[in-house]
Amino acid sequence: MKIWKWLILREVKMMLRKKHREERDSYWKMMQKYIGSDVTSMVTLPVIIFEPMTMLQKMAELMEYSNLLDQADECEDPYMRLVYAASWAISVYYAFQRTWKPFNPILGETYEMVNHNGITFLSEQVSHHPPMSAGHCENEHFTYDVTSKVKTKFLGNSLDIYPVGRTRVTLKRSGVVLDLVPPSSKVHNLIFGRTWVDSPGEMILTNLTTGDKVVLYFQPCGWFGAGRYEVDGYVYDANEEPKILMTGKWNESMSCQPCDVEGEPQPGTELKEVWHLADVPKNDKYQYTYFAHKINSFDTSPKMLLASDSRLRPDRFALEMGDLSKSGAEKSSLEERQRAEKRNREAKGDKFTPRWFDLNEDVATTPWGDIEIYQYNGKYTEHREAIDSSDIDELEDVKTKEFNPWQYNDLSST
Repeated sequence: MKIWKWLILREVKMMLRKKHREERDSYWKMMQKYIGSDVTSMVTLPVIIFEPMTMLQKMAELMEYSNLLDQADECEDPYMRLVYAASWAISVYYAFQRTWKPFNPILGETYEMVNHNGITFLSEQVSHHPPMSAGHCENEHFTYDVTSKVKTKFLGNSLDIYPVGRTRVTLKRSGVVLDLVPPSSKVHNLIFGRTWVDSPGEMILTNLTTGDKVVLYFQPCGWFGAGRYEVDGYVYDANEEPKILMTGKWNESMSCQPCDVEGEPQPGTELKEVWHLADVPKNDKYQYTYFAHKINSFDTSPKMLLASDSRLRPDRFALEMGDLSKSGAEKSSLEERQRAEKRNREAKGDKFTPRWFDLNEDVATTPWGDIEIYQYNGKYTEHREAIDSSDIDELEDVKTKEFNPWQYNDLSST
């Protein structure tokens, strides 16, 4: 009897492997025509490669260690201030190594987060072609503003990701404004082999107020993984003289030490750890941190959550519940509704206007191209203050609220 069970099990495994190979080969044939192209939004992908999170939520992952920005704001030393801020920028790369794809946001979709380190975070999908997102975060120590337009280049079995965008942090105590330019990333073995992510190159964090800056170099992964995760660099003054060396691994910790003009550690000083990765769940299906689970949780949603919030997306929620079939169907339905909205908008001669961010006249130049800037307009702060100061109680379970980022309520005529 046991041998029959073994033979049946072996046959099932062989059938599954064959099906996987056929799906992989079919996917490869479909993707070959896109080699050399930006595939950010031109390809419809199966939900089996997705994680139950949208790009708007992924933007919020940068706030897991927002306490480092609090420390930067409280710090009197201008160079250590940059050390704390740069460590904050490094800290998100542990989350960025996940190889699951987040859902592309629907135009007008939002994400709100509270109940974490005293911050209020908001992001909104402000453009669909090209896909662009804007974000704003604030607490008593800092404000954070970002406009993001990810650009990609499909290379067959790998994908280059260029972080076209502008990221600014203002420290409230000193009024210092910091500008962040991250390195590009590469997804290896996208179709064949074990998929992994690397981000070789320079990260530059500049104090626009004083001219001081941090330049950190992400080491490329060598043979057998040599050098992967390692980050090294310096804090420089406005005259480009090194003041503090920084070293560590982006998936573990970052440390710093005062240095001389040659970049060598000063005698009598020691490395000081500035940031260390918090404990993470073991064997998590999507390699989520505890904070990533909080991002999906309604525990971090504010009172009277916007109906356009990513948590409410039916395709995302179905995937979180493990129902791939329903997730795929819901994803297709949302995408078709978005196309119908576009047709209706064009027929009426309307334009889409973001609710919480305004397009201004600024154009930021990045190593990978220029980007128009969407600036936070302050209306969300007024909206949130009005709700928080009211006696309104939610009459419905927020989890049952219908996802609604739409510009038009009635598309029956389209």
